[in-house]
Amino acid sequence: MKLAIISDTHLVAGLAVGEGRRGLPAGTLDRLRGADAILHAGDLMREPVLDDLLALGPPVHAVHGNADDDAVRARLPAQLELELDGVTVVMTHNGGPAQGRLERMRKKFPAADAVIFGHSHVPLHETSEDGAFQIFNPGSAADRRRMPNHTMGEALVRDGAIAFALVDLD
Repeated sequence: MKLAIISDTHLVAGLAVGEGRRGLPAGTLDRLRGADAILHAGDLMREPVLDDLLALGPPVHAVHGNADDDAVRARLPAQLELELDGVTVVMTHNGGPAQGRLERMRKKFPAADAVIFGHSHVPLHETSEDGAFQIFNPGSAADRRRMPNHTMGEALVRDGAIAFALVDLD
């Protein structure tokens, strides 16, 4: 199972780039359409963005973030647990402070194999020393802020394991 993972898109009028509108970098939509599922870790911002994601084809699993409006919050949970081909993945928007994050999330979600989060716009992939637990932040495909590049994530779920990869979109 191939996953396309995005977060913190902070878009208001949909996914496509239009006159005077920011959108996703070239090739991002193809990566989303080519996945078996799309995961969005919050801060879509407005309902047209969620509707555009749903229209791409693959199933969409998403949580709301702190910048999402009331319409998005009404449609999405704050936290989501997914069972994907034998792998338990938790999605949440805010992973909390960087210091101690891996250990804190492992304690908070003891049944999870991985936690996907966003909020910071900083791409991150960490694995526990025993290799049994991972945390992953795809960064932002549309609002890179202080990061040098727009990013997203991809993951391959196979044989009860998940392998994450960061994708530079620039």
